[in-house]
Amino acid sequence: MRERIAQLIETLGHTIVGKQDAIRLMLVALFSGGHALLEDVPGVGKTLLAKSLARSIDGQFQRIQCTPDLLPTDVTGTNVWNPRSGEFEFLPGPVFANVLLADEINRATPRTQSALLEVMEEQQVTIDGVSRRVPNPFFVIATQNPVEYQGTFPLPEAQMDRFALSLSLGYPSETEELQMLQRLQDRITPQELQPCISLEEVQSLRQLCAQVAVETHLQQYMLDLVRATRQDEEITLGVSPRGTVALHRAVQALAFLEGRNYAIPDDVKFLAPYVLAHRLIPAAGRQPKLIVNRLLHSITIP
Repeated sequence: MRERIAQLIETLGHTIVGKQDAIRLMLVALFSGGHALLEDVPGVGKTLLAKSLARSIDGQFQRIQCTPDLLPTDVTGTNVWNPRSGEFEFLPGPVFANVLLADEINRATPRTQSALLEVMEEQQVTIDGVSRRVPNPFFVIATQNPVEYQGTFPLPEAQMDRFALSLSLGYPSETEELQMLQRLQDRITPQELQPCISLEEVQSLRQLCAQVAVETHLQQYMLDLVRATRQDEEITLGVSPRGTVALHRAVQALAFLEGRNYAIPDDVKFLAPYVLAHRLIPAAGRQPKLIVNRLLHSITIP
């Protein structure tokens, strides 16, 4: 499995220049059974990363371009009357995929955003009283522009809490951008990538990640950090128990990707800003990641 992971990272590097930390975080979200939120400006490769990842794991990819007129049934699917058979037939929506890209999710209305709540948590959709399972594994990558807020609907706390990690790709360095230009002539598209890991192996990797040992003192360290967010004066709403579980699973996945069968405090310190910051509602003028970093420095490391 270590060879498979190394091959997967190498394959993603064919289309994504640099951004090793971002690739690693995306794999942490995938192998921990969570979902990822990319908050970044347009044109830095968010869609390219999602397509490349779907192709690399030989999964079905679907994309939703979120707009204010998008309806919940455009996401989940709907029942349509078939005059030939005289019965209603279910037409599945784009959520019936392995990798779902919800592009600019905050441009969809709250009603449409809520259509993803059930499927992200329970991997099923309920339409007209009938629950239908989505493919397994199911991985949602949502994007939003952190700069342009005109015509957008901020994601509610319940929706933000569904994402295991929130990260940004950022602009490439000068060397990376030059490398992008040099690759233009022989550029490899996501469709040309060869799958290097199967969906069954993704499931196996998730099970292996869940077996990574997390000692009791390290669990207490994570718990102290989470509970500190609920008591801090600069935070209006702290991290939920779902966030505690997400941090634990992410730490296990990162340790596995690093080649260990046990977690260490450095795993928690690295992941905490990505797992916890987007779940906070800070006081006016406060930056969530700065608050998380301050709490990390104030809590005793085991």
